[in-house]
Amino acid sequence: MLTNTQLKCPIYILGAEIDKSPPELLKIAHFVKIFPGVDHGWAVRYSYDDAATVKSAEEALEDMMDWFKKYLKSNLN
Repeated sequence: MLTNTQLKCPIYILGAEIDKSPPELLKIAHFVKIFPGVDHGWAVRYSYDDAATVKSAEEALEDMMDWFKKYLKSNLN
């Protein structure tokens, strides 16, 4: 695992409330969001029958896309 001194670029963390490895405090540009009531891996492994989990996974995807738009340069212009 990288330490704070090794990180040189912005970092993005979507954490689950029910997780054994919570994010540490970072000293670089970062985005950390903890989603309540979900287990590790919920954003890619969930039941479509669980409306709350589906909603949080969709929110996580939207947050991630916003992060990419902010920090990644596009070569498509």
